[in-house]
Amino acid sequence: MAAPNMTPTRHGEVNNAGAFDALYLKVFSGEVLTAYLTKSVMMGRHSVRTITSGKSAQHIVTGKGSASYHTPGTLLTGTTLPSNERVIIIDDLLVADRFVANFDEAMSQYDLRAPLARDIGFVLANTMDKNLLQVVALASLATTTVTGGNGGSSVTDADAATNGDSLVQSIFDAAQALDEKDVPEDDRYCIVKPAQYNVLVNAAKAINGDYSSNNGGIDSGRIFQIAGVTIVKSNNLPQTNVASGPAAYRGDFSNYLGLVFQKEAVGTTKLLDLSVEHEYLIQYQGTLLVGKYAVGHGILRPECAVGIISA
Repeated sequence: MAAPNMTPTRHGEVNNAGAFDALYLKVFSGEVLTAYLTKSVMMGRHSVRTITSGKSAQHIVTGKGSASYHTPGTLLTGTTLPSNERVIIIDDLLVADRFVANFDEAMSQYDLRAPLARDIGFVLANTMDKNLLQVVALASLATTTVTGGNGGSSVTDADAATNGDSLVQSIFDAAQALDEKDVPEDDRYCIVKPAQYNVLVNAAKAINGDYSSNNGGIDSGRIFQIAGVTIVKSNNLPQTNVASGPAAYRGDFSNYLGLVFQKEAVGTTKLLDLSVEHEYLIQYQGTLLVGKYAVGHGILRPECAVGIISA
């Protein structure tokens, strides 16, 4: 008598129907998204507009209106409000592709796909952050979007790389520049490299109890705010002459030591959000894993960006 067939439990199926690895892809995608959101410093710190089709999106930027004293009996007809547009074009599809051979997975005593998921998330987040921070730096150099408005600003500080108190003062100067251009006080950020972040942590005025409270310290190695500006460290602050990649992100950023900006400084047009695909390729005896998105970045309000430069 022949042995009966067994009915396997396919843990990768959704409600016992469909592809046997459907849940495995969801787990992998979730790991990619988690890594992406953990690594990115710019998500949530700039303006994003999502489109469903097309190659670009129009971002309307409005200026400031005026007020006047009313003479009794005269007709109110309204006053003009200056406005302009910034068109942000979608870049080519950005992909991070990894291949896992069946033989390698069989030989490995640990999960090969989890570190690949984290790597895909990290590299996609890093690429977006680099592009966005380059755009913020370009915004600090740009002229006004709206007639009668303001352009970007720069604060020169030759000692900011190593002198914490000097860097603190430069952040105050940057905040003042934003204030003088009527930039909103909420959602302000300062991006610095880890070296300058540590300089701030060791600066007397930044964390000393005589000057501030609950603002971090050398015990935690953290600092939260200076002049109402949230301090964020990132290796992606541009500090080189970027001459390759999309033209919209190129520039000489060699003298940048920090960027202070408000959320409305730059924007993103998003066509395809972060997604993950995988496919088993029988001819290669392995699985191709692909993370991807299609976005574009551009300047919106240059008055909301200040570069801290060495010279």
